Amino acid sequence: MGSGLYAAFDRFPSPKGAATHLGAWAPTLAERVDPLVLAVLGDASMPGWQREGRIEIVRDRRTGADPLTRAIAFGRAVTALADRRDDLVLAQARDPWGAAGLGASRAVRRGDVPLVFEVNGLPSIELPVAWPGLTPATLAKITALEDRCLRSADAVVVPSGVLAALLRARGVPDERLHVIPNGATVASSPPPRPADAPERYVVYVGAVQPWQGVDVALAAMRRLADLDVALVVCAAAPPKRTRSLRALSRRLGVEDRVVWHHGVDRTEVAAWLAGAAASLAPLRSGARNVTQGCCPLKVLESLAAGTPVVASDLPAVREIMRDDEHGRLVPPDRPDALARALRVLLDHPELGARWGEAGRRHIADHLSWRHSCERLAAVHDGLGSGDVRA
Repeated sequence: MGSGLYAAFDRFPSPKGAATHLGAWAPTLAERVDPLVLAVLGDASMPGWQREGRIEIVRDRRTGADPLTRAIAFGRAVTALADRRDDLVLAQARDPWGAAGLGASRAVRRGDVPLVFEVNGLPSIELPVAWPGLTPATLAKITALEDRCLRSADAVVVPSGVLAALLRARGVPDERLHVIPNGATVASSPPPRPADAPERYVVYVGAVQPWQGVDVALAAMRRLADLDVALVVCAAAPPKRTRSLRALSRRLGVEDRVVWHHGVDRTEVAAWLAGAAASLAPLRSGARNVTQGCCPLKVLESLAAGTPVVASDLPAVREIMRDDEHGRLVPPDRPDALARALRVLLDHPELGARWGEAGRRHIADHLSWRHSCERLAAVHDGLGSGDVRA
């Protein structure tokens, strides 16, 4: 049995969905190799190296550089890590920086080790939203890097059919393209309600980038002023990144009905979800969610908790939940539509109970992490990477 390297330009562990994904898939890859080197990001408070069973976690803890400079340095570090492993038999990357780093390693260049490129998002689509000042020349270089990684990978794994269609249009052939949705875990019994929970609340869980639509949720709360209901935001971000949203809640006059929690761990998230009347996924209709597509963990984890979901009616969302069966799908970017759906749900709790139970069964039968990991193992079986006896 040889070693493997799984590279992800993401902080691990963290409250973000990327870390949840890594925590689910890394053990599956570690069943095939010993050790599995998990190359990720960290900071000075985290060890640069640690071992947990068959997984060695190596963290890039550099600070101070801009993200693109750090991403390039991360790719070079991944190449060096791979080249130190004479017994490398498995290579997988979660982004183009890690994929380029693995692609430059001796074992992958020689064709001795197949490369799996896991595309959860494309920087060429996401970065211009976060950095509006990104120059066309820089964006062209990023796009060229993505295309090079897509061409060189032996398998390309995506979480949604929408993203698969986009990559197909960029030249990835069907035989190398694999759709593996994210997953969630259905608990045997619901966790206890948080001690400080409002009597009745709806919840938003996740990141706070503009495409997540937290501003839409805040505007919807203004239209529910006559109802005794709070919005709990479990933000996978530090308080400084929610300042503008907090200011918006003040301008909208809903500040006293919005409860903010930051960096909430997965156990606490599960408790907030289980106690909520509804979970919100008000995704915006921009290129990141419509052209690129997504597989939002907030939707999957809410359904697994038996909590009805009110989400934007986008193609990628329709891949994982059905309107009037697991919750309600509403037009994106429409606070009035979101508020109307919530009003109906809050007025008819029996409807929410029915949708919640159907959602729980849907995850258990089709979209658990077990299903996701089995599909990932099948990809590696087809490539012959790792120990297929596991």
